[in-house]
Amino acid sequence: MQTIQTLVVEDHPALRAAMVAGLHATKEITVIGEAGSGEDAIEWCAQHTPQAILMDVALASQLNGIQAAVIIRREHPRIPVVFYSIQDDDAYYRDFQRSGILSHYAYVRKSNYLLPAMVAPLLRDAFQGRAFIDPDIASRVQEVRHRDEQSALDLLEPAEREVMTLVAHGFTNDQIAQRLGFRDARAVSRINGQIYTAWGLNENTTDEKVARTRATIIFHERQLIVWDEEGRGRAYMPDGQWQARWND
Repeated sequence: MQTIQTLVVEDHPALRAAMVAGLHATKEITVIGEAGSGEDAIEWCAQHTPQAILMDVALASQLNGIQAAVIIRREHPRIPVVFYSIQDDDAYYRDFQRSGILSHYAYVRKSNYLLPAMVAPLLRDAFQGRAFIDPDIASRVQEVRHRDEQSALDLLEPAEREVMTLVAHGFTNDQIAQRLGFRDARAVSRINGQIYTAWGLNENTTDEKVARTRATIIFHERQLIVWDEEGRGRAYMPDGQWQARWND
């Protein structure tokens, strides 16, 4: 039986060594590389191409496992990645949602150790193109997403939400007025202005086209975002912190 050539990314040396030994013992997995940080994993994959990656989510580095996997997949599209973690942090679920790579996730609630025998079938499924999402993880991702989606839209009145939904789907003011039964299309312009005010878009731009574009981004991102004078955006997180939304 062909063994799966795997990179193991774990920042705890003792746990990494135990995991590597245990995976070899299954006779299904051959660990061809080890990394202790997201940055090390990226560097390793720049020189090698594993058949699968086993990745801890919470890493003691600038990048967590999800962020590292996104970067790795730029050079190695669709490379199978099995994630694991004992953490239950909303930030990780947001990263998974944004990354678009929530496919394999082994989740341990009450133990600091994930048994290699539990991991090998996940790696095998990933290698063969089968996806698995732990139901608890999928539920938490949707829970966090739903909570985040409410934050920006909850600042709008019902009529404003109706208008913003159509704006975000490319309708003109005249088309919106017709669809919503307004007698005067100027009512849509007034509502747009109220949306811009509610989302702080009237404070840093006087260009209505820019405000409309940014409002559309906020609608689809489901997060409040502010832009500085140089056009750099920061998103408002549910924990009350502002976070850079896009890298320069």
